Amino acid sequence: MSGIPGVAIDIHTHVVPGSFPSYKGTRGAHQWPSMAPAQPCHCHVMINGAVYRTVPDSCWLPAQRLPEMDASGITRQILSPMPELLSYWLPLEDAQVLLRHVNEQIAGMIAQQPARFGGLGGVPLQDVDTAIGELEFIMRELGLAGVEIGTHVNGVSIGAPQFEPFFNAARDLGASIFVHAIHPAGRDRLIGNGLEQVVAFPGDVGLAIASMITGGMLDRVPGLRIAFSHGGGAFAIMLPRLEHGWKTSPALKNTLPRSPRSYARELYYDSLVYDADTLRHLVHTFGADRLCLGTDFPFQIRERNPLGVARECGFDEFTVRQLFEGNARRFLALPEAGTAGGMRD
Repeated sequence: MSGIPGVAIDIHTHVVPGSFPSYKGTRGAHQWPSMAPAQPCHCHVMINGAVYRTVPDSCWLPAQRLPEMDASGITRQILSPMPELLSYWLPLEDAQVLLRHVNEQIAGMIAQQPARFGGLGGVPLQDVDTAIGELEFIMRELGLAGVEIGTHVNGVSIGAPQFEPFFNAARDLGASIFVHAIHPAGRDRLIGNGLEQVVAFPGDVGLAIASMITGGMLDRVPGLRIAFSHGGGAFAIMLPRLEHGWKTSPALKNTLPRSPRSYARELYYDSLVYDADTLRHLVHTFGADRLCLGTDFPFQIRERNPLGVARECGFDEFTVRQLFEGNARRFLALPEAGTAGGMRD
């Protein structure tokens, strides 16, 4: 790989606020998150009276993120909620309060280091009209780039027709959408411990992408800027089979006006696959203009050497620049490097 660009944008990083407001509702207190002290520089995220996850203070302190960003070569992080905070399962009024708190925390972190951070908020997608209202607040009042959403909403895949008004609003507002696995399908069939994220997440992301294609959402709402976590999960392996089905099955052919591969090459994907051979395959499958850096910072499962994995791939300079910076700029509608508001190499 010839040279490393001076700018690297990580589109997949998460935030947990250092504290949560006291619960004021009447129905969802057991599901309301709180923070409890843990080992030094860490807190326990408590949900349902149990430790959901132990997180470092870099989840909420911008200054704690910067040394690790510098050490891994990341110039800018795009902050988004820890997926469990999306709260689709909470009563709507509770989810509104919680997500507004999280969104304002993200905006506050960006305000401390605007050259190093951008952000995506969360919306209560269990009610589409309310979600659109929060998206408008995120974009117009907080100045975030868009929104993170889950792969499904309480079991309903994001490609379902009921979410079309939300995607139309996102497109019209110029919002970027980052799709993250959440409460994945197949958890009841996992054998062993600690497998939800490493085994079930990729399948759930693949199902979400397929739903956006086969449900016709990408045809009905053209022009979406939408990216999928974990390299698109299992979708790169699903795609040839879906393509073959489209060519050989009249039922599928009649559903989709063009090939599944053409839709797949309109989406964005992060690079969070931990493996150079897999990353090369994703670039080959989806295109050099579709992959963005992603690390899952600051969680334990994160990719700690994203630039190193890319170096192993042997990409040409154009592909490197697109992967490290150019594709993220297009996905997030950021100014080009060297222009007003853009970062310089």
